[in-house]
Amino acid sequence: MDFDQLATFVYVAKLKSFSRAGQKVFRSQSAVSAQIRQLEQAYRAKLLDRSAKSVELTPAGEVLFEYAERLLRLRDESLQGVADRGNVVQGTVLFGANEATCLYLLPDIFAEFQRRYPLVHISIYRNFSHKILQRIEDGTIDVGIVTLPIKALNTKVHHIYRDRLRFMVSTRNPLANRSKITLEEVAAQPLIFPRTGFTRQVLDKLFRPYRSRLRVTMELPSIGMIKKFVAADAGVSFISESFASDQVKAGEVKLLNVEGVDLWRELGLVYRRDRSLPRAAQSLIAIIREHRKQSEAPVAVGA
Repeated sequence: MDFDQLATFVYVAKLKSFSRAGQKVFRSQSAVSAQIRQLEQAYRAKLLDRSAKSVELTPAGEVLFEYAERLLRLRDESLQGVADRGNVVQGTVLFGANEATCLYLLPDIFAEFQRRYPLVHISIYRNFSHKILQRIEDGTIDVGIVTLPIKALNTKVHHIYRDRLRFMVSTRNPLANRSKITLEEVAAQPLIFPRTGFTRQVLDKLFRPYRSRLRVTMELPSIGMIKKFVAADAGVSFISESFASDQVKAGEVKLLNVEGVDLWRELGLVYRRDRSLPRAAQSLIAIIREHRKQSEAPVAVGA
């Protein structure tokens, strides 16, 4: 029995598939099966029940699964602990953020981080804020960026970005000649909404009084798609101001103020307050906070 076999076993148990686990560990399905057989021989117990549709843990497998996760976590902590004793910052940072954060905030920050700490590997878990928080709380990622506010007692939060949500139209749209517009006028337009996320929740609440006559013509999964469709004058939308700066400069879209509407979104850098972070994660946190202080205008990221 070795750590490699345990890692493969954990992936099979989580994914309920030998083939999908093989993709994660870069092995063929037959090689994965061989590793599981070796584990079962070592423990003298059947660990997995295989069927045509799925793979399930046996009672013995459930016991081993708990130990395997703890052993793998201890292995990673020991490697990081030894690395942290040296003079060079190295190791892996497990980082969580949503797609918009990855696209609009992280590239410059991570480029600077890699220039300073070339021996550090960053692994990004991309998902919604509530999923990031779950991973922070269970210790499977070191640090993340989420939309605020949050409720997490054991989590340390640094407020890092703030941005205004504004009404976005194509420069070909007649509304582009206006400097501001009423919410009632916006409600009469063909609206493009994000399919999920913080902005969608805000917009659903904002337009609740107009729900009976609202025309949501598209629900799109990404900020990039929303900008493209609005620029093509296929509809109008709301967007974090910093997201559309390039399109505004290019003359593709215009951002308008809506009378009586003052919407903001704020981001926080989060990590467990009761956990000792590796030096690599601490260094990344320092650079993100440094980047925030150096920013001339605060911005926010998320969809």
